Amino acid sequence: MGRLGALCTILFFVFLDIGASKDDCPTSRCSPNGPEIRFPFRRSDHPEYCGYPGFELACQGNDTAIKLPSSGVFPIAHIDYAGQMLRLESKFCPASILLKLDVSNSPFRFYSYSLEDEPDNWTFLNCSTADSITKTIIQPFNSRYVYVDYRYDEIDCLSESDNHIFAVPSSLSLVEIPKSCTPIKTIQVIWPYIYYLYGYSSRYDEYVPTLKWESPDCAPCETRRGICRPNNSKSHETICLYQPQRNLLLDHHKGRICKKRLIIGAVVLGILVLLATTAIAIKVCHSWLLKREKEKESQLKVEKFLEDYKALKPMRYSYADIKKITNQFKTKLGEGGYGSVFKGFLPNGVPVAVKILLRSIGGNGEDFVNEVGTIGRIHHVHVVRLLGFCADGFKRALIYEFMPNESLAKFIFSVDGRSTWLGWDRLHNVAIGIARGIEYLHQGCDQRILHFDIKPHNVLLDDNFCPKISDFGLAKLCSKEQSIVSMTAARGTAGYIAPEVCYRNSGNVSYKSDVYSFGMLLLEMVGGRKNMDATVENTSQVYFPEWIYNRLYQEEEIGLHIIEENDAIIARKLTIAALWCIQWYPVDRPSMKSVVQMLEGSMENLVMPPNPFTSAGPPNTHVALSDRRLGTNLTTIPEPNSEQEEV
Repeated sequence: MGRLGALCTILFFVFLDIGASKDDCPTSRCSPNGPEIRFPFRRSDHPEYCGYPGFELACQGNDTAIKLPSSGVFPIAHIDYAGQMLRLESKFCPASILLKLDVSNSPFRFYSYSLEDEPDNWTFLNCSTADSITKTIIQPFNSRYVYVDYRYDEIDCLSESDNHIFAVPSSLSLVEIPKSCTPIKTIQVIWPYIYYLYGYSSRYDEYVPTLKWESPDCAPCETRRGICRPNNSKSHETICLYQPQRNLLLDHHKGRICKKRLIIGAVVLGILVLLATTAIAIKVCHSWLLKREKEKESQLKVEKFLEDYKALKPMRYSYADIKKITNQFKTKLGEGGYGSVFKGFLPNGVPVAVKILLRSIGGNGEDFVNEVGTIGRIHHVHVVRLLGFCADGFKRALIYEFMPNESLAKFIFSVDGRSTWLGWDRLHNVAIGIARGIEYLHQGCDQRILHFDIKPHNVLLDDNFCPKISDFGLAKLCSKEQSIVSMTAARGTAGYIAPEVCYRNSGNVSYKSDVYSFGMLLLEMVGGRKNMDATVENTSQVYFPEWIYNRLYQEEEIGLHIIEENDAIIARKLTIAALWCIQWYPVDRPSMKSVVQMLEGSMENLVMPPNPFTSAGPPNTHVALSDRRLGTNLTTIPEPNSEQEEV
């Protein structure tokens, strides 16, 4: 039996060698880094039976190109055989490719990375001038409607000195198209490819035209690592060569089992299964090693930071220490998207709040390093104090001083119709304390600290209702001389984010962004409600900041059912200071030092601010097509329940 097995193995490799020598359809490439060419594609210099009709490729130098009927030849950047897609090369003039591309008579169709994308008609225009074409529409913003101009710029790579080429939606009326422009051609294109017209393709693959084919369907075979080939016995059908075929097992001429072919087939199948299992094991092992390497790199980054950070003195604890401090996480104070907060006691009996970070939130350690590095160097009466931390592998925690009165949100937002009112004098003192804390962050440290998430849930109150600013996970450090902060993505909580963080034409991001957030917080303290509340009976009060501004401007009572005259003065002072803080443009907002002076000074010295809402949507708010491409990658943080504690 051993001799028979050895003989079968030898025969298998002999047959493999014979098959390889007679393979007229080898896998090939046009360049070492070019896409692999194999079935259903074939090279033009290979026999027709090597590929599927309509899937002929050619080598043009080092480039791989496909010829499409009624369109021409197009270079290819990548072929995904399992997904049955090919992506066109984007290094040439993008618009010229879309202008010529017509897939109606080919086996391909346009593919979009979003299932919601539907084809739109776009028209190419030849204009005698290079002036941008603009279309104005109305869009909702902050419970109002604003006019937004969409600008369509010249396509440089198609234009010449006297011929300026544009692409606009075919839905534009003749009135909106300049008289100096003549339509050239209308094409049907999926929305993301519009960016491709303007050359924005190097960073975003979804903007590059991608073609998909449905037939032949080799995806199941490719997914299971099989070899898809045409079935010579049936036209336009395919077979997967790793599967044992009946023509390998049956003798069609004599109608009996061929023992020799059965043995060869079993050996081939066994070896293929072994190879497939080995390949899968190697892939899994490789993925595991990569993951371990990434985790190790992240951990080394955190450890290096903590080593450099020793001099700042917050105590480092092990995860076992954290369990002892929290009594095995017995008393839970709250939870949020970051993880959970537990009450505990240090060995000396001091009560603390322990924030246990979720592993997914830790990511590569940047948020953890950011919070420890920022808050650990601050010692101020109105900033929550970091007493210690844990970085035990990927188990991370932050230990803060315990705030028995929880967050400010508990005292200004009602829960099930119930809220705990602080009183106007205490509310005034809390507002001054928060303002002093933010002023310290902006001016009192060696480096300016921008919080970027000032809101009621991030203001904690001690047993004397002294406010302390917390949660520095989104904070940024910059020098005091630096007036502008660069940001790759917006950050903050919806409802408190300054306009310039989301809309670049509103101004530059700076410490004035925290001033805006503080103003929105002040208005919620005055109103005892969310600034945007659709549940109020009077629809004019839905957006509280605008409603209360109109009341003050018309010299009416602010309508908060205030009886004592001194309370009315405090409410009016807080409101005017808040309205100064939420001015649309950063240059119109005061510094936190000026805000503190407003809150501590006399009411007679306060001046009514300009209307901050008339700047929210002027007719000349322009949004170019290139700006839409960049978009606003807004990282918003959902509000936790008011019963939950955020530290």
